[in-house]
Amino acid sequence: MVFFGYAENTFHWIIIKPKEKNLMRRQKGFSLIELLIVVAIILIIAAIAIPNLMRSRMSANESAGAQTVRTLTTNEIAYSTSFPFVGYAPTIGALGGASPCVASSTNACLIDSVLGCGAGPCQRDAYQYLANGIVVAPSTVNTDFMIFATPLGPTSGLKDYCTSSDGVPRFAAVAAPPTAVAPTPSACTAAPYLPL
Repeated sequence: MVFFGYAENTFHWIIIKPKEKNLMRRQKGFSLIELLIVVAIILIIAAIAIPNLMRSRMSANESAGAQTVRTLTTNEIAYSTSFPFVGYAPTIGALGGASPCVASSTNACLIDSVLGCGAGPCQRDAYQYLANGIVVAPSTVNTDFMIFATPLGPTSGLKDYCTSSDGVPRFAAVAAPPTAVAPTPSACTAAPYLPL
């Protein structure tokens, strides 16, 4: 726009330009490099957090395995008290029973049907469990028992658990679970098994 104006006895041409828009176009959103930086930061945080999460999960599985072995030990003692003519339960299935459960020497109803699945090994969460009564001659009843727990795989845990009629839960670190063969009571009380 051009204006003609008077200032101090002289005429001046005044040129007024219309308001210019921003020299740079305004951005609407993020640039590709900004998005890539954010994604890289998220990946770095995930790379740090995921191994810790897996270790925490393995530790929780191992704690659950140890607690289940303790529970099975208590239930073996309750079984032998309830059925002294049998002694300790002959299998892990004898401690359980299907719902509705009626207590007997073959189904004591002390544990649920998932853990007391039958002859064993029975799987619960990240571990498999085995419990067997042991007849020690000259007796005809189960005077000892063996409870054994092993992780389902190396991502589930790295400890085997065992206990016998002494009632002391023990563990052994394993490199490649699951362990195929459960130890005998005498092996459970020796190295590499350590009391909890």
